[in-house]
Amino acid sequence: MTALKFPENFIWGVATSAYQIEGAVKEDGRGTSIWDTFSHTPGKIRNNENGDVAADHYHRWKEDIALMSEMGLKAYRFSTAWPRIQPAGTGKVNKKGLDFYDRLVDELLRRKIEPYVCLFHWDMPQPLQDKGGWPNRDTCAYFAEYAGVVAECLGDRVKFWFTENEPWVLAFIGHFLGNHAPGKKDIGATLKSLHHLLLAHGLATEAIRSAVKQPVKIGITLNLHPVYSATDSEKDKAAAERVDMFINRIVLDPLLKGTSPIQGSTVAKILTARVIQDGDLEKIRQLDMLGVNYYTRAVMKHSNKVPVLNVEQVQPVGNDYSGMWEIYPEGMYQTLKKVWDYKPTCEIMVTENGIPVPDGLDFDGRVRDERRIRYLQSHIAQVHRAIEDGIPVKGYFHWSLLDNFEWELGYGQRFGLVYVDFKTQQRTVKDSGRWFAKVIEENAL
Repeated sequence: MTALKFPENFIWGVATSAYQIEGAVKEDGRGTSIWDTFSHTPGKIRNNENGDVAADHYHRWKEDIALMSEMGLKAYRFSTAWPRIQPAGTGKVNKKGLDFYDRLVDELLRRKIEPYVCLFHWDMPQPLQDKGGWPNRDTCAYFAEYAGVVAECLGDRVKFWFTENEPWVLAFIGHFLGNHAPGKKDIGATLKSLHHLLLAHGLATEAIRSAVKQPVKIGITLNLHPVYSATDSEKDKAAAERVDMFINRIVLDPLLKGTSPIQGSTVAKILTARVIQDGDLEKIRQLDMLGVNYYTRAVMKHSNKVPVLNVEQVQPVGNDYSGMWEIYPEGMYQTLKKVWDYKPTCEIMVTENGIPVPDGLDFDGRVRDERRIRYLQSHIAQVHRAIEDGIPVKGYFHWSLLDNFEWELGYGQRFGLVYVDFKTQQRTVKDSGRWFAKVIEENAL
């Protein structure tokens, strides 16, 4: 087979998030986050697990960066923990919290790994939630303040910034379905939260630019899905269109077009009459980079199962599935094309893609995760296809470096290129990690 060569400066990286790997939730002045509260509420997390220790990255960060270096990784996207830096969410800064990320960045650069800092991966400080959380417009200004604090500390070395990770998930899964922190079920709060998260992105972008003297690139990462109709019926097609609007367009339109589909939506019009204020969409539309997080597609039919939207997700029969969703590699290409059809002026990169596999150590201490390798081969090939078709994808970040705390599913789903024994915290590079290292070395699939 002919190798699929990638552009010379293609970025190969991995991604993590603070709450999922750091642990040390009560150390060095860290405050409480909404995920601390949520995960300690009985029945919210599978097996009542939590992120108190997670992968203990807070203590093992040097070991983890050494593993990244060993694998030849060129970039690392990680999130800073807002409650570790500003325990109250505003005001006083916890220097010990900032110092952790200061040391992390220095070690990454020493190992020639480019840091991509994400300021927010869902772990809002609990005191801000107590003030109303993301439905409260004041939170946008608090987030911009926090962004300025982090940028002032790290901005002399960090050139690439993501303001937020997947604002849609926090808004809809956290405020509509209630499966994520803060566990609300309120469509009004959902739409307010999403708009305020996008507005906070714009304000944080301005705060970073104000705090940093060197040229930087600033973006946001979005979870995007190609949406299919389960049948050719008009009702199912309309259901698919509604879902596309409420998953994809609701975030892409404000960021890439400066418009919002919810302004004209019958469902949202009353609820959002005073949410989108004059000048908001201009603030939101500030983007140097767009991170695409792709995992699966959505196949939808008309149904009363999901209220308000009147839709239901269908799982196609006969296809391959992971522990969480359908495996659909072609969706990677379709998602990148959907973004490119907006004619964006910003850079595009894949900032998350991966699969949960029930990994385990074999008798010889090796993790033979062939299924993950097949998954990565098929999905990275679709990134190459996009590049060949003229879509200038700048990089690919695998989710994740380490097995970690997978939100409401606890520790049952393993996404890492590195196996973590959560009892001993011992790390083992999986076969997929060594395979990925070879892809990076050869810059080819």
